[in-house]
Amino acid sequence: MGERPRQTWLSLIGQTLRRDLFLYLLILPGILYFLIFKYIPMWGVLIAFQDYSPYLGFLHSDWVGLEHFDRLFANKDFYRIFRNTMVISLLNLVFFFPLPIVLSLLMNEIRREWFKKTIQSIVYLPHFLSWVIIVGISFLMLSKTEGVINHLLEYIGLNRIDFLTEPDYFWALLTLQSIWKEVGWGTVIFLAAIAGVDTQLYEAARMDGAGRLRQMWHVTLPAIRNVIIILLILRIGHIMDVGFEQIYLMMNGAVSEVAEVFDTYVYRVGVLQGEFSYSTAVGLFKSVIGLVLVIGANKLAKKFGEEGVY
Repeated sequence: MGERPRQTWLSLIGQTLRRDLFLYLLILPGILYFLIFKYIPMWGVLIAFQDYSPYLGFLHSDWVGLEHFDRLFANKDFYRIFRNTMVISLLNLVFFFPLPIVLSLLMNEIRREWFKKTIQSIVYLPHFLSWVIIVGISFLMLSKTEGVINHLLEYIGLNRIDFLTEPDYFWALLTLQSIWKEVGWGTVIFLAAIAGVDTQLYEAARMDGAGRLRQMWHVTLPAIRNVIIILLILRIGHIMDVGFEQIYLMMNGAVSEVAEVFDTYVYRVGVLQGEFSYSTAVGLFKSVIGLVLVIGANKLAKKFGEEGVY
């Protein structure tokens, strides 16, 4: 009796595989990518609980439990690094995240197709520049001695400002760089979502006397609300990831007090000093915080009637 249901189950799987073979082959590269680069490397999380030695390996290194986490939380630099990471992420969340939505709404209102495509190309272009180039441009623009902006300030009779070595300007510079580089690319998803809005809704709104602003507020934004919520939840999950390359290139001794974040700290301690177990513990701490934030944000979204991520 137990063998027949098993054969039926296996035959059903075989029929499904034969019927949708090409669909499974289509998703196979994606599955392999996540297995090889996401799931298999999770085995390395074990060294956060070990005094890991590359010569002894995972199996023979001594277990130390939560010693590295105790060291992290007891570190006098922990709260400074945590503060810097959170402030930079929150600035990006508050000032950067809404801008692609606003830009998408404005671009959607452009009626001349050639002009719309031109604007899209212009705002997309910085995304394809590396952070090395972006930071190089920033130095050329903001340098106290040779920067264009300081030359203009001096020309109009104002004192030069040392933007690059003044801690008060550092967080603002990072946020402005991120906005300039990525705001155009961020519009891709929102423009695609807007393109899927039923045109009959706009026609009904026009018949009711709604202008373009009211159409954006009462038709477009509600139609893409689910996309906004999902991207916001995912962005909250990455709140501890502020980007290593940008900050590392912009950081110098004068601004290290406000520039050191977990990504640069892991590089300095884990790579340069060879403390693999400790740096893995820092990375695991970041991941746990991100997971908790995603779960919390998703439950909050569902509580307010949104679909959420899952």
